Amino acid sequence: MQFILGIISILLAEVVRDIYHIAGHYWQPIKQFHLLHHKAYRRDFSIANMETYKKSQLYNDVPEALCMVGLTAAIAILTQSPGMWLGCVYSFVFLVPAVLRSQGMLLATDLSHKPGDLVGIPALWRVNRTYHWRHHFDETNAYFAGHFTSVDRIIGTSLSLKGKVVAVTGASGALGQGLIEELSRQGAKVIAITTSPAAVFRAGTTTLAWELGAESELLSHLQEVDILIVNHGVNVYSDRSPASVYQSYEVNTFSTLRLTELFLSTITKSNDRATKELWINTSEAEVNPAFSPLYELSKRTLGDLVTLQRLDAACIIRKLVLGPFKSQLNPYGVMSASWVAMAIIFLAKRDFRDIIVTINPITYLLFPMKELFQSVYFRLFTKNAKISANLMSGNVVDRSTSKVN
Repeated sequence: MQFILGIISILLAEVVRDIYHIAGHYWQPIKQFHLLHHKAYRRDFSIANMETYKKSQLYNDVPEALCMVGLTAAIAILTQSPGMWLGCVYSFVFLVPAVLRSQGMLLATDLSHKPGDLVGIPALWRVNRTYHWRHHFDETNAYFAGHFTSVDRIIGTSLSLKGKVVAVTGASGALGQGLIEELSRQGAKVIAITTSPAAVFRAGTTTLAWELGAESELLSHLQEVDILIVNHGVNVYSDRSPASVYQSYEVNTFSTLRLTELFLSTITKSNDRATKELWINTSEAEVNPAFSPLYELSKRTLGDLVTLQRLDAACIIRKLVLGPFKSQLNPYGVMSASWVAMAIIFLAKRDFRDIIVTINPITYLLFPMKELFQSVYFRLFTKNAKISANLMSGNVVDRSTSKVN
């Protein structure tokens, strides 16, 4: 029991840290000191000015740690629970180095601000350097978490879309239109990528025409994109002719893979690991029947290959695992596309890497299990996750007749 109370006290200390951090952005008495913290670093987290750095430690990090120590100690005294003192001890581990850093000593203990290139992608549950870099240099009014990402996930600040350049394929479809509306409300700069030249989008949306099989022509545009949402698809329903097989796989699987590989090739700078993301609509057909066999098969293949890609991806890749919503592809859908779009953004801002939106409760159980076991299997029996370069040049369907929603 005391061990459990100790864990709770540590989590409480982290909540205090995050609340203090958030207050540092909005509460004037401490805001000026927190601004010193942001001024202390260059974009590679090297120290910009040693005096500013030491002041930021003394007037920002030390008071933050003191609040953690004080509140956890007060709770331990009030509850008379020995286990609650663990949070106080934990907080001292941050207080002592902060005091020493304010004197120019033990600078190597400032792990979240270790200088150098960003190595991995933003972590899911723990704040790593890439995650924290986004708070300093991407959007200062988001990514507040100090050690665990829980508070950001609860309040929806694990991802900021403000000012982001977001490109959406399948933009003329119902979900594409819904995503454009919701992304625009979040302050994103939206690019609608469509094969329908007559499609009309909301004011302020940039329209980009493309043809199936000509994905490479989008490369120059993708260089400037922060988030690519691959959302296009085709549903041939009951047709099982060879032409329908080729069309289903070309549109739902291979075209998507070419786009994802193209986008991943644009990740060339260190900070791209922090700012770029891929969202791929794989559908709940990954684990449940869609009563359209070729749609299921092509989407399931796509989902499996995306799982493989994620093992070594240089940026966050989110899967959109969506149930039946009303659209041109599925006029019998239960959910509205606008509601699904709103749910996708809500969950993305809370850093869900697998965004499940469906009315089927079985999917919420089956999909995480499938994804876990499959990723372990792929990791054990593969050596790299590169999709064959041949996919980049494949062209199975007649471009002149293929249109994608």
